[in-house]
Amino acid sequence: MTSVLTGTRGVADFLVDHARKGTNTAGEIVLLAIDAAVSAFTSIVRRDFSWDEFFEQAWFMTRVSLLPAILVSIPFGVIVSVQVGGVASQIGAQSFTGAVNAIGVMRQAAPLVSAVMIAGVVGSAVTADLGARAVREELDALRVMGVNPVQRLAAPRVVAAVLVGICLSAVVATTAIVTGYMIVVGSGTVSSGTYLGAFISFGQTLDLVMAVLKAIIFGFVAVVVAAHKGMNAHGGPKAVADAVNQSVVLSVILLALINVGITQIYVMLVPQRLA
Repeated sequence: MTSVLTGTRGVADFLVDHARKGTNTAGEIVLLAIDAAVSAFTSIVRRDFSWDEFFEQAWFMTRVSLLPAILVSIPFGVIVSVQVGGVASQIGAQSFTGAVNAIGVMRQAAPLVSAVMIAGVVGSAVTADLGARAVREELDALRVMGVNPVQRLAAPRVVAAVLVGICLSAVVATTAIVTGYMIVVGSGTVSSGTYLGAFISFGQTLDLVMAVLKAIIFGFVAVVVAAHKGMNAHGGPKAVADAVNQSVVLSVILLALINVGITQIYVMLVPQRLA
């Protein structure tokens, strides 16, 4: 009986400890997000924003994520077109294939695919870079010299991720929609005019606004999480590797939850257009 109580108490302590750590981490990420946003805005207004770091990071993010995003969006467009086309043909609604395919890609696939690319490809690199600086005590050296590491290192990366996220989302959406168009129209399921007409009839300007909003939020969240994990890495190369792993996993989970929340709010508040 004593051993059972001891084991139960041990499990309870384990859960409480991890809940406490999770709460602390969530709070630190929120504070870092606020600090990075405020630092970016104020430094741009004061004209002391690190534009060199911004352009370097924006080019790096574009270079490492553009091709993988395109390669992912092509099969994604094919899968969506095949699945949507199969269901539409079963219920005799082939003329709506273009609307379902294009709007679904623009609302859901493009922002999420671009965000996953940023979280996986860009976020891991940001975490490794900042983690290595933290381990080498470069961040402490910046603080000693009176330089805010968040303003100098995190803010330019956050702004670059937001900009690249928007552009990457547009590229993914265009690639997936064009791929779906070629598959559906090329197979003779529907005509080109029917495909485009359905998309124009059901598409709304707010769909594009939501896609851009998602891209901004996803890029911001992914790089803030990456920066937090990197700047709090301590203990050597293993700590940096653990921070990279934690950054990618946490970013993907947060992005999925945020995507569900934004989608539900959009569906509840925005009336859907009828043909």
